[in-house]
Amino acid sequence: MIASYFIIIPLVTAFLIVLFGRKAEKVAGYLSLFATIILMWLSALLFPIINIQGAIVYQLSDWKIPYTISLVIDYLSAFMMIIISLVALLSIIYSINYVKKFTSNWGYYSLFMLLLAGLNGVAITGDLFNLFVFMEIALIATYALVAFQGKAEHYEASFKYAIMGSISSTLILFGIGCVYSMSSSLTMMQISVKSSSTAGLYLISALFLAGFGLKSAMFPLHSWLPDAHPSAPSPVSAMLSGVLIKVLGAYAIIRVFYMVFEPSEMVSEVLLLFGTLSMVVGAIMAIAQKDIKRMLGFSSVSQMGYILLGIGIATPLGFLGAIYHILNHAVLKSLLFLDSGAIEEMEGTRNLEKMQGNTEPITKSTTYMGALGISGVPPFGGFFSKLIIIIAAISSGRYIYAIIGLIVGVLTLGYYLGMLKKAFKEKKEPKKIGISLKISLVILACLTLVTALLFIPGLRDGFLNKVVDCITDREAYAALFKVGAGL
Repeated sequence: MIASYFIIIPLVTAFLIVLFGRKAEKVAGYLSLFATIILMWLSALLFPIINIQGAIVYQLSDWKIPYTISLVIDYLSAFMMIIISLVALLSIIYSINYVKKFTSNWGYYSLFMLLLAGLNGVAITGDLFNLFVFMEIALIATYALVAFQGKAEHYEASFKYAIMGSISSTLILFGIGCVYSMSSSLTMMQISVKSSSTAGLYLISALFLAGFGLKSAMFPLHSWLPDAHPSAPSPVSAMLSGVLIKVLGAYAIIRVFYMVFEPSEMVSEVLLLFGTLSMVVGAIMAIAQKDIKRMLGFSSVSQMGYILLGIGIATPLGFLGAIYHILNHAVLKSLLFLDSGAIEEMEGTRNLEKMQGNTEPITKSTTYMGALGISGVPPFGGFFSKLIIIIAAISSGRYIYAIIGLIVGVLTLGYYLGMLKKAFKEKKEPKKIGISLKISLVILACLTLVTALLFIPGLRDGFLNKVVDCITDREAYAALFKVGAGL
């Protein structure tokens, strides 16, 4: 039953906000805060529950799998739920002061809850069709949130994102149709695509790679992300880069290509190539940006490249680096986007060339921590996850990818040091920001150091290593079908 709460709670909260939040807008914020606290608490219970009783398989009716909608929470899903709930909670705390400038707070919070319901659904659904449905729920809410501030440039960015999102969704839907025609099932635990048509398997892989690759902002399908960030409210940007591109992109790729289907060397090589290109192109494009949020958007393209590289290596060490970097990037990039919102509030601009140094000390110090962490400087967690990915590349004989990863790391440090120099170039009288903004920034800044502790083998064993074992044990995931089907 706990699985269904992750969808029911945000959906009910969104409904209650529409019902009561329109007349008392503070209620909308408090309802959202309460909901995300509950979801964070439930997420924290998942690993202990799975440790005791195994993966959670829940049917939404009395019918057995595959004739019912199923929700499945294994270690990989639990890992993603923790990230989703954590970033959502801190974004909502940040929003309490941040959204006061909006004329319709209730609309913002209700859309945020719909986004959260969609993300949760993607992470725990047990069948491909509902994976698509929950993706669409999350995306529709995101389109509205990107355009929420209501200016022409916001509508333009949202429209562009919607066009690209629709293309990716169409590709994924065609891929799902092909899977059903070949396997007569959409239940991920049951699917075993065994076809004499090699072309059919290539077609499915191409459709899913293009669809999920676009949602993960993989080069050359990345252009929507840097355009969406300057228009989106900063807490939405934190969800967009911190969570959405990982859940709809990286998580879906891992789940479909390495747990549902037999791992394919062709898919891995494609991920290695385009992941590396994403790293390089994202870093080069970030160097030239003056808009701080646009720069962070290209940085996300580059950092997603590291994650795709780790996935493409397709060894236990590669998967470890990928999921570790998913966690670190979620924390670090959420921190940087929330910092960018605070900087914009104090400076009145996102243009790095026009900033005057009006930033208060907490925002300045947390921005430094986020920038150094995402650049791979020790002792922050980002250093250790990148190190594991590079070691995985070397140990698998892919030396050129390791060298490129190191070079991109140097470029990343360079453009972030440039950002820090421009944003904090003068010492003036700092302006104040709301307490809720400071709370989120300080918690995320602390987490940039806490996540570094997961590099220690003893601490890693009970968390990250369990996720890696879950990914690499495809047979165990397939065996859950027997549990759900009552066999």
